[in-house]
Amino acid sequence: MGNCIEGSNPFLSADFQRIAYMNKFCYLFLLVSTIGFAQTEGTAVDSLFREDQVYVSVAYNLLQNKPDNASQFSFSTGFTAGFFRDLPFTKNRHWSIAPGLGYAYTDINQNINLQAISLPTITTAEMVRSSMQLHYLEIPLEFRWRNASPESHKFWRIHTGIKASYLLSGKLNYESDIQGNKTESIKNSLNNWQYGAYLSFGFNTWNPYIYYGFQPIFQKNKTAVENNSSALHIGLKFYIL
Repeated sequence: MGNCIEGSNPFLSADFQRIAYMNKFCYLFLLVSTIGFAQTEGTAVDSLFREDQVYVSVAYNLLQNKPDNASQFSFSTGFTAGFFRDLPFTKNRHWSIAPGLGYAYTDINQNINLQAISLPTITTAEMVRSSMQLHYLEIPLEFRWRNASPESHKFWRIHTGIKASYLLSGKLNYESDIQGNKTESIKNSLNNWQYGAYLSFGFNTWNPYIYYGFQPIFQKNKTAVENNSSALHIGLKFYIL
């Protein structure tokens, strides 16, 4: 053995190769075991866990109580994102309340008589294709039930709440044969605050979501015809962390 050189004897060469492979396998096993142990230590069970503290939603926007001279077309999208502070108040942490802060974007595509918005540049009763884009700062408050546990992040949930939304900006993009293509700020014609209730429920990732607005979008007496349109959003809500 002491005088043998690897490769001079095929059987000894094969043994050396097997030993080398075994050593590599042992090193790899120790490395994976160490990493797995470290991850287990880093994800120790937290009996004071909090759930669903970051949210994102996508929705289809509908207008309720539309004036007779308005109709929606295409797909009107809505998007929200923000943060909740989950505050469990039962021992098993299945019940909680959660105040939050977030951002909301609403895009409503509609055919509407622009005189109904009473813009100074509008002098005709032409029906045009328009897109109303609204940006809000939203302040939600949720009341929550979930059957979560410290060991699993997959659980059933029912979250309901109310939210107030403060208008940051509002504009109307429209295409008109008479007026041309224009963008008008309509912030001064809109209510600064919106109030509504919502519900989301589901298992794990997929949570149907519905929001019902109580407040008209437009201010009273700021439109040429009475416009009591309010928001109805139907979509999906995703909770993270």
